[in-house]
Amino acid sequence: MPEPQQEPYEPERAVAGTGMGGTMDLGTSEAATLEQPPGPDGTDPRDKPRSLWTDAWHDLRRNPVFIISALVILFLVVISLWPSLIASGSPLKCDLAKAQEGSQPGHPFGFNGQGCDVYTRTVYGARTSVAVGILATLGVAVLGSVLGGLAGFFGGAGDAVLSRITDVFFAIPVVLGGLVLLSVITSNTVWPVIGFIVLLGWPQISRIARGSVITAKQNDYVQAARALGASNSRLLLRHIAPNAIAPVIVVATIALGTYISLEATLSFLGVGLKPPSVSWGIDISAAAPYVRNAPHALLWPSGALAITVLAFIMLGDAVRDALDPKLR
Repeated sequence: MPEPQQEPYEPERAVAGTGMGGTMDLGTSEAATLEQPPGPDGTDPRDKPRSLWTDAWHDLRRNPVFIISALVILFLVVISLWPSLIASGSPLKCDLAKAQEGSQPGHPFGFNGQGCDVYTRTVYGARTSVAVGILATLGVAVLGSVLGGLAGFFGGAGDAVLSRITDVFFAIPVVLGGLVLLSVITSNTVWPVIGFIVLLGWPQISRIARGSVITAKQNDYVQAARALGASNSRLLLRHIAPNAIAPVIVVATIALGTYISLEATLSFLGVGLKPPSVSWGIDISAAAPYVRNAPHALLWPSGALAITVLAFIMLGDAVRDALDPKLR
């Protein structure tokens, strides 16, 4: 019995799919597959996923609160480094004949009780406050992150001891501790104040870092890296720290404004910076007895302090909203 002959294969007849009595070209199918509609947010679904930091910066650039606070902080940093750009006089030059006088040409803020130019002292006072806030925040963030991160990663007895130590520091009133510790120090520099803030401020950052590390080390990518033989140092520096540092940055940014107000409070009470140092807290303390006769001497340094603290707190809130994925 003869075998049936097969028809020769014709490439032009091969189709990717058929419809109602028609055919669809293979090239058209590939084009339809590649041309995907944009996502709900207007982005191309084929784009590479953005990291947490890239996504946070994308949100911060469109946040007016962040832009305004960043501009204010940038201005404060500039006048802290170069106060002579907007203030030509000396903050220590005083004339008792002009004590408590109001605004005059060349002296827009008037004079305080000692005859010193309030405008010049307000400008130069930003240097001390910004320096104390930034340096104290760096010290607190580094010390607290290292101690809390190591305790959260290794656990055990070290973690238990650190937790009890932080409980002891949390029980110390900040202002009362400053009155006791700084009253016995005769140095007239910013370093005793910075050291005191670091001493009482690191437990908060330490507890935040500890909890963040404990959460991060339980993720699957950390367990996979451990199973592949990654060392503890590599796990901490490469896999855990980049994913656990965001809460520390948020808390430290908000705390920076608090540290500036703490320095002003201690200087107002007479245990922080002392004359002839220039500080907003010193000027507020000196102007308080004359608030009825010369309110301008109290208004300007107090307003500068309030604006500075508010700017750093607003910056911290904006960073928190950008780095917290649960708020999206």
